[in-house]
Amino acid sequence: MENKELQQWVERVSLDFFGRPFLHKATFNARLKSTGGRYFTVTHHIEISPHQLSHYGAEETEKIIKHELCHYHLHIMGLGYRHRDQDFKALLARVGGSRYCKSLPDKMKKTQPFRYKLFCVACGMEYLRKRRLDPSRYLCGRCRGKLKLIQLDIPDKP
Repeated sequence: MENKELQQWVERVSLDFFGRPFLHKATFNARLKSTGGRYFTVTHHIEISPHQLSHYGAEETEKIIKHELCHYHLHIMGLGYRHRDQDFKALLARVGGSRYCKSLPDKMKKTQPFRYKLFCVACGMEYLRKRRLDPSRYLCGRCRGKLKLIQLDIPDKP
């Protein structure tokens, strides 16, 4: 599905369920992994994760679209558009949107293995890290001793 089709889909859902037009831009954003979509309060644009569509289908994606449209319409009307607001919760329940999106499979999240190990020279406590850091800026959390950084050998993915 392309952005043009998504735009038409969002406009149709907006008219059918909210009775109001969607006058801004809706696009797919493949970088969205931990959320199904997002609404921008400054531009009023909506982004939807294409991974939700490919993994869970049109029905779940439409619930995400309804969720983002709740933010959109309530914000435009000057009502409570945040997750904690009663206006938002009531409208979301009325249109049948999802409160939370389904989690993507772990292989989509692309978690990296630990690449660095810090160990305390005094007590031997070890800390695993994905990102490199300067050990002279930190102390051991257990004994306040000096830390030493070691880069771990991670085999490359085939």
